[in-house]
Amino acid sequence: MIELRLPFRPPYDWAAIRAFLAKRAIPGVETVETDGSAYARTVHLAGRHGILTVRPGDEGLRVGLRCVDPGDVPAVTARLRRLFDCDADPAAIVDCLAGDPVLAPLVAARPGLRLPGAWDPFETGCRAILGQQVSVAAAIGLAGKLVAAFGTRLAAPVGGLTHVFPAPDDLVEADVALALNMPRARGAAIRALAAAALADPDLFAPAGSLEEAVLRFTAIRGIGPWTAQYIAMRALKLPDALPVGDVGLLRALESGTGRPSPAALLVRAEAWRPFRAYAAQHLWAADEAAAKGR
Repeated sequence: MIELRLPFRPPYDWAAIRAFLAKRAIPGVETVETDGSAYARTVHLAGRHGILTVRPGDEGLRVGLRCVDPGDVPAVTARLRRLFDCDADPAAIVDCLAGDPVLAPLVAARPGLRLPGAWDPFETGCRAILGQQVSVAAAIGLAGKLVAAFGTRLAAPVGGLTHVFPAPDDLVEADVALALNMPRARGAAIRALAAAALADPDLFAPAGSLEEAVLRFTAIRGIGPWTAQYIAMRALKLPDALPVGDVGLLRALESGTGRPSPAALLVRAEAWRPFRAYAAQHLWAADEAAAKGR
């Protein structure tokens, strides 16, 4: 077992990022302990399968790595820092967003809210496609079926961790729609994303701009602006990404005169730059909290 520590700038809202990951944990690939103390997942690194576990600590997040080669530790550390948004500057984000009357109380209540990233960008792209026009629960159910059908089973499963997520090679010719009993267009989009990832090793490399990233992904058949913005937000960690037409964002901004239009949201969000993605995360968190009370 290798142990690491991931420092960050406080405050850090572990409860929020843990809840986000728990709600979206893919069966077989991810688990979150019932007391909320640890997140664990399977990983595929340099032809080897391993397991990582992340817990909150006094001076940063505590990480345990099982079956991971010591030579892979720097790459693992960098990926985990993106996944858990350890390099964010909470003070700068709060200063930027506190001028909006809806966001002001949200950032005041949760100044350490982070923007969850991605362990595996291809996995995140598949999640985004599976999440098109369905609930989070439905999307995770589909992701679990995808893993069961096309993922690789661990030689020695640990608890609920049984598989690694399928690689592009596993899905490029797979009949995903048939296996998951979902619209063929979405299955074709996953195959197209897999083909694009195999054809271009830099598909998920950092982009020069948000516009460049969106164009890169919308060029793939079956990926529209919402999905492209979501991939840019999670997989590329672009802090100004914004899925403008997202119903959760529009619902969270609903006032006595109704919900804003996507066009009106885009105008309002100009004041949130360069942290529109963090504004979206606050609005989604508020919308989920409101849904529990309804």
